[in-house]
Amino acid sequence: MSTDEGHGDEWPAIHDRVLAAEILIIAAATWLGHPSSVAQRVLERLDAMLPEEDEDGRPVAYNRVAGVVVTGNEDGAHHVISEIAGGLIDVGFTVPGQAWTYWNRGPGPGDSYLESGEGKDWSHSTGRAMASNLAAVARALAERPVPAPPS
Repeated sequence: MSTDEGHGDEWPAIHDRVLAAEILIIAAATWLGHPSSVAQRVLERLDAMLPEEDEDGRPVAYNRVAGVVVTGNEDGAHHVISEIAGGLIDVGFTVPGQAWTYWNRGPGPGDSYLESGEGKDWSHSTGRAMASNLAAVARALAERPVPAPPS
């Protein structure tokens, strides 16, 4: 896997947007209690950024924060959050506490987020906490960046 897999690869434009951002939020659906295949593919493409360094010798994901939003009409949101957050940390992003929110209807088929009125207040409240924490940590990293890893 690389940052550019050649003709037809749409990732290079996304890669540039990731590098232009201080905060990355990955939103994913829960499928069979696991992250969606699209979310997994994004983590794999982010993993290809590991050899890339900034001008100070740091991995390019350093000093960027990340969070996770999960939705689905089945259970497993905490597992999906931990899988995605773990991948983001491995790549070098900083994931602060309460850097996630989710909505799920619970086990089994049912209404989607847009069709349901269930649990939205809680999801919105944790979403606001997530936004506040991501912004606070992004400001802190801007003031005091994480140095390059020791060689």
